[in-house]
Amino acid sequence: MQKTLSKISLPSLRNNAARVKALLGGAKFFAVVKADAYGHGAEEVANYIEDLADGFCVAIVEEGIALRVAGIMKPVLVLTPPLDKYDAERARAYSLIQTVNSAETAKIIGGAPCHIKVNTGMNRTGCNLNELGSVLKALPQESVLGVYSHLFAPENERAANRQKELFKRAAAAVKAVNPIATAHLSASGGILRGGEFLFDAVRCGILLYGYAPSGFKAEGFERALKVYARRTQTTRFIGGGVGYNFADKSYTTLATYRCGYADGFKRTVALGEKTLCMDAFVGEDKGGLLLVMDDADGYAKRCGTISYEVLTSVTHRSERIYER
Repeated sequence: MQKTLSKISLPSLRNNAARVKALLGGAKFFAVVKADAYGHGAEEVANYIEDLADGFCVAIVEEGIALRVAGIMKPVLVLTPPLDKYDAERARAYSLIQTVNSAETAKIIGGAPCHIKVNTGMNRTGCNLNELGSVLKALPQESVLGVYSHLFAPENERAANRQKELFKRAAAAVKAVNPIATAHLSASGGILRGGEFLFDAVRCGILLYGYAPSGFKAEGFERALKVYARRTQTTRFIGGGVGYNFADKSYTTLATYRCGYADGFKRTVALGEKTLCMDAFVGEDKGGLLLVMDDADGYAKRCGTISYEVLTSVTHRSERIYER
């Protein structure tokens, strides 16, 4: 097989989900499986932990449809508001909960089940607090199933508390219309803050996969993903280059491994010798199957990025093997 090999521990993911639930004090647990479950495989992950989750979150309608086709029956919230009637109609056809961020979006969904997104400081998606009244007026009472926002710096106590107080006002306004609407502010960082940040529910992403957001530690959580490259050739070194690089030392033999920057790894961060090619890298022979990523935090630090980007990139052209 020419693909890289991704080994994913479903028991580790399940243990992480159970650990999150133990932190929630009764709040609902929405597992975030957008971006193909951060590269771990959304359908497999969702099916394995569905009994632990109260629902799932995805980024776009297509991701929600894929969960339904895979047999997921729990509520699925689409975090991106519909851009047109086509988005809204597909979401409704597959019983997905839509996000409303404006009075205009409220009209697009035509009374379908929704959660209202409120901007409390991230300034990315959501209506401002002074616009919430007009959004509520544009929606039938029974369609408003929830209200949510997002912490832009959960590690900063002052900023997080300011957003929490703004969100309390938004939640109160929505619950005045529908008292059983679910209010949720926190993703993984807010979960680790705990207490008042938990509200009625949380959206757990990176913690589910064994990592913590900046400023927090994932103590007790298990990393679930390892990626391996396959050796395709060994060759006697004849001088010249190492891949697309001049060799600056002599070698006896070199090995070629089938993993490159088209597989989601960074070209300039060596896995063997020098830079990666698009589909391979060259280095010392370390066996037929070489572990190239088992710590997304460590690899991300070498790349100058974050574990989220690493996890959602390195399984692009990979054969997934699930440990059960």
